[in-house]
Amino acid sequence: MVFSSTVFLFLFLPCVVLVYYNPWVKGRGFRNGFLLAASLLFYAWGEPVFVWLMILSIVVGWFIGLRMQGAPSRRREKKWLTLGVLFHVGLLFIFKYLTFAASQLGLLLHQDFSYIQITLPIGISFFTFQLLSYLFDIYYRKAEAQRSVLAVGLYIALFPQLIAGPIVRYETIEQQIYHRQETLDDFVSGMMRFIYGLGKKVLIANYAAQVADGIFDSGASLSTGTAWLGVLAYTLQIYFDFSGYSDMAIGLGRMFGFRFSENFNYPYISRSATEFWRRWHISLGTWFRDYVYIPMGGNRVTRPRWILNLFAVWALTGIWHGANWTFLAWGLFYFVLLLTEKLTKFPEKLGPLAHVYAMIAVMVGWALFRSPTISDALAYIQTMFGLGSTPFVDETFSLYLSGSWTVLLVGILLSAPVVPAIQKRLAGVRIWQCAEPVLATGIFALSVLITVSASYNPFIYFNF
Repeated sequence: MVFSSTVFLFLFLPCVVLVYYNPWVKGRGFRNGFLLAASLLFYAWGEPVFVWLMILSIVVGWFIGLRMQGAPSRRREKKWLTLGVLFHVGLLFIFKYLTFAASQLGLLLHQDFSYIQITLPIGISFFTFQLLSYLFDIYYRKAEAQRSVLAVGLYIALFPQLIAGPIVRYETIEQQIYHRQETLDDFVSGMMRFIYGLGKKVLIANYAAQVADGIFDSGASLSTGTAWLGVLAYTLQIYFDFSGYSDMAIGLGRMFGFRFSENFNYPYISRSATEFWRRWHISLGTWFRDYVYIPMGGNRVTRPRWILNLFAVWALTGIWHGANWTFLAWGLFYFVLLLTEKLTKFPEKLGPLAHVYAMIAVMVGWALFRSPTISDALAYIQTMFGLGSTPFVDETFSLYLSGSWTVLLVGILLSAPVVPAIQKRLAGVRIWQCAEPVLATGIFALSVLITVSASYNPFIYFNF
């Protein structure tokens, strides 16, 4: 079930809201239990088998958390932590990477391991990282272990952030499980945030995706202009798709009294690759920083060890996104960029060109990320920079541009903080206070109309 589906918008969500806010039973125990049941139903709707895998992960995480909390020594506590990490990472490896690893081993050994085909459970990377966050926060004394397995289950399975994040840290939500406050203002602001995220997804990302898919998957030789148009479309698609989902998740959480951290902060206004990663998928970047980079020593080590730490983080960041060499290469691409920036500080010397550099680097990275193989990525990037006998523009470029320039232009404008600036300027104007709900209603109605009539409606990060 996806947030932009009619089943979710007109059946699941209204029923959950009506039961959650019923006037007769208002206890925290009932509301938490009902949200957990609804969240498991939400996941089982698309993953009727793998919901049991998630439940198993939750029970194991809860049990190990209790054992860590009651361990008689730090050494015993570390053993339980190690066991928990091995279990959850092991499950992630089996379901996400084993098929790929077997195929690569088969190529190396000239053996046929094609019979190893394991289906990827939706959202396994996200709920695995949240379970690891739960164990790490207990181990580092940032939070207390939950006595109730249902509380752990609610933290992991809460449907707003279950499928594609943001990755909610246990320490940030621990108190909210039992002590959050639901208010009408939060419900309204959450609903508005959800609608804006829905509009991002349906009105921009889905249209940009048609251009990106058409160009990347064409199989034909491209002109330089067409290659840049394709990667521009994908740059907008992945941002509005994922940030739109995050907006919807944050909005839904607020409707039920939860406050999740922001996951995007206008990454395409960055002036360096380093700044880009402070603004893009913030919950993933901070997760690796706090649970991998800093425990390895961070930058408070010798330079060779510091470089190794950076390498490990960006290799893991790459393969977290999927079992493909392109994802690993994409992560190492950013390792090289960030290491060079930190050693030379050259973006600071570029002046106004720093933003141009950052966006070219990001778009080259997206070309690598989107391509099915390394060779395809290299060929696409070569075309982007006019290497080889490729024309600058062709008929395909004109065809795609004429049909998509309006959406692409709107996407470019809205990828900058234009809306917050307008909202801030009009915050005290009474006419805007009346106009914004009308605008949100229009966005919702248009999104629903397009959702009903369109056949393309996936979320990119469901695959990760």
